[in-house]
Amino acid sequence: MKIRQILPALTAMMMIVPLAACGGGAETTAEEGKSAEPEKGPNRGRMLRDGDFAVEMTIFEDGVPPMYRVYPSRDGKPVDPKMVKLTVTLKRLDGEINRFAFKPEGAYLAGDGVVVEPHSFDVEVVAVENGKRHVWKFANPEGRSKISAAAAKDGGIEIETVGPAVISDIREVEGVVQLATSARSEIRAQFPGKVMLVTKAVGDYVKKGQLLARIESSESLQVYPVYSPVSGVVAERNANVGNVAIDQPIYVITDPGQTTVVFNIFPRDLGTIRPGQKVDIETLDGQPIAASVLGGYLPEGNAAAGTALVRASVPNRDGRWRPGMALHGRVTVNAVTVPLAVRTEALQRFRDFTVVFANFGEDYEVRMLELGRKTPEWTEVLSGIKPGTRYAAKGAFLIRQDVEKSGASHDH
Repeated sequence: MKIRQILPALTAMMMIVPLAACGGGAETTAEEGKSAEPEKGPNRGRMLRDGDFAVEMTIFEDGVPPMYRVYPSRDGKPVDPKMVKLTVTLKRLDGEINRFAFKPEGAYLAGDGVVVEPHSFDVEVVAVENGKRHVWKFANPEGRSKISAAAAKDGGIEIETVGPAVISDIREVEGVVQLATSARSEIRAQFPGKVMLVTKAVGDYVKKGQLLARIESSESLQVYPVYSPVSGVVAERNANVGNVAIDQPIYVITDPGQTTVVFNIFPRDLGTIRPGQKVDIETLDGQPIAASVLGGYLPEGNAAAGTALVRASVPNRDGRWRPGMALHGRVTVNAVTVPLAVRTEALQRFRDFTVVFANFGEDYEVRMLELGRKTPEWTEVLSGIKPGTRYAAKGAFLIRQDVEKSGASHDH
C-alpha cells in the first residue's frame, strides 16, 4: 500500500516494496522506487514463487477468527501439505513479533494461531520441501500513513497515551439563581423606640460597621446607633424617620456574592442524581461558569413543574449572577475508573471497524478496537490496543483521509 503525506503541500511519498525470494535461503531486494500488485492465486491469496515451487498465502476469516491457510504447489500443481514444513514470522510496527507454525489440513497448511488485526506487518515465510529451503520476505502494510512532525503540527494532530480514565454519564438539568440562605441579614433595633435617622436606601452598598440608623429608646429616651453587622446590598428598608421601631427589621441586607443555583430534578432522574455529585454549571449558551457539588434535596419541590429541587453553590464575587437568572447544569453520575480508554473524538471508521491511529514517530497505523462505555469525552477500550500506546487524540480524521486516498487494502 502506498504511504503518503496528508497535506497537499507535501508531495513526497514512501513506497513499501516487496522483497523477492531466492531458493536455498538467499534473499534479494526488489528495485527501490517501483511497486507492483502482488500476484494472486486461485484462492485469492498472495503467490510467493521460488523457481518452480510456490506457496499461496491466505488469511481465512469467514465466520472464524483470521488464521493463515497456505497452499503449496509446484509447476502449478498442488503439493501434498504433509511434505512441506512451514513457518511464518510477522514483525509489527510497534516491535511485536508473531510466529506461526503450520500443520497439514486437507489441501492446505493451517497456522496455529489467530492473525490479530491490523494485518499490517513485515512478513518472513520459510518453507522446507524436498530438502530445499525457500525464504520470502515482503511488507504488508495496512491502514498506515507517514506524516512528518511539522505536517502533523500544522494539521492539528495531537498525541496522547492510552491509559486509565474516569467514565461517567451526564445528566442535563436546568436551574435558577437564588441567594444562599446565609446571604440574608435582618437588622433590628436593639430597644424599641422612635427612628431619628436612617442613612441608607434600597440598593445602596453597605460595609460592615457602617452607621445605618439612630433610635431613641422609648424607656431611657437615649439615642443609640445601629451599625451594620455585615457587608452587602440593602434589599429592604422598613423604617423612616419618625417611625417607631419595635420588632420588624429596619433593614434587610443581602450579600450578592453568596448565591446558589436551585436545579429542577425530574422524577426519571431521582434514582441517579444524588447529593454530593459533581455538577458543572454553565450559561444557557454553554459557557462554563464553575464546578460545584450538589447539596441535599430541598424539603419542598416545584409543584408547578412536578420536579424536586436541589441546591448547588456558585461563585459570584462580581455580582454577575442575579437571583432569578436561569443557568444550566451537567451532573456527573455513575462515575467509574476504567483501566483503558481513549478520547472519543479520536475514534474513526476503517473498513468495518472503529479504530484509532497509533503513533510511532512519524508513522501512524490503525488499531481496531472493541469498545465499552462511551461519553462525549472518553470511550472505554476492551481490546485492540496496548496500554501505554501513543495515539492521535486530535486530528485523526486527517490520517484516515490520507489512508483512504492511498487505497488502504486488506491484502490476504
